[in-house]
Amino acid sequence: MKISAIKLALLNVEMHHAIKTPIGVIAAARNVVVKIETDSGLYGWGETSPMSAITSDTQESSYALGQDLGRLLVGKDPLGIEDNLAVLRRYSGRASSMICAFDMAMYDLAAKQAGMPLYQFLGGQRRPLETDHTIGHQDSVQETVAMAKQLVGEGFSTIKLKTGRADLIDVEHVAAVREAVGETIKLRIDCNQGWDYPMTMANLHHLEKLDIEYLEQPLPAWDVDGFAQLRANTRMPICADESVFSHIDALRLIKADAVDFLNIKLVKSGGVNTALKINSIAEAAGVRCMIGCFGESRLGLSAAAHVACARPNIQFIDLDSALHFCADPVKGGLEYVPNEGGKIILPDGVGHGAEFIESELDRAITIN
Repeated sequence: MKISAIKLALLNVEMHHAIKTPIGVIAAARNVVVKIETDSGLYGWGETSPMSAITSDTQESSYALGQDLGRLLVGKDPLGIEDNLAVLRRYSGRASSMICAFDMAMYDLAAKQAGMPLYQFLGGQRRPLETDHTIGHQDSVQETVAMAKQLVGEGFSTIKLKTGRADLIDVEHVAAVREAVGETIKLRIDCNQGWDYPMTMANLHHLEKLDIEYLEQPLPAWDVDGFAQLRANTRMPICADESVFSHIDALRLIKADAVDFLNIKLVKSGGVNTALKINSIAEAAGVRCMIGCFGESRLGLSAAAHVACARPNIQFIDLDSALHFCADPVKGGLEYVPNEGGKIILPDGVGHGAEFIESELDRAITIN
């Protein structure tokens, strides 16, 4: 079996509400889609959702790079995933987000060839998954509380609050949400590198009293020593996100005793292949993982959910981006259970089970 053609396209979907964070505002999905076709008739779908403040690329730069990467793969065996990824990495260095789309498509195709769902192809089995739901920065405490109450009314049992604002602004928002939703709802906070060490400690003095499940990425991505110092001086578990792109980053953080948890994102790691390596490093060290997202559709989230099912060490699920979409360009794939918050159901079919409605895509091109 050989790769006969690769199709690339853009996916543009507006979101119901802009998500404000310390590193930017996400108002729409601006993604790149890959479809790998073979001479046997099998095909695989992949997606990336670049976020320039983190991945250092954009939809346009990823689309351009994807055309070069596609030319490198035409004619190759799609089942030779390790060799194919090595070719892509040699060409593009740490351009993880575009590699993710090709990686995802190859794993989808390989699982289809094996006649298995992706989680089974990876050695796992279906298990219950339940995502949190993210609330971005709101202009007032009242708005933050109103959104939190709405999510609880929809059945969500875990809420992630974007923090990382100056001084102690976030403390008032988080405290008000905790009072409004009660003690049974889990709260997570994500700073997206918004604080330095003194600001983090000042906020933790108050936040430690609010039963927060963990604090995610409070410090700049490079500050491994700061993470280690922070972890030694707080009772609250510390999770790294932007600090961990690869298994090498994971090893560095764990050796420094800098983290309690790691957030794996397929776009950030370059896809399934490196995500599995990150989890293996973490699992060996007794560090649990989360699987997260940027602005992926249900297709990219489906692949991530399969990875979570394949690796029980991935215990925290943050796959809510498609819940923010104004339109759904995907058929098949994971489903969110209506009125039951973030409960996720994976399909019974082979591969990751999702496909794009091609009429919903823009600027499609074929490389052969």
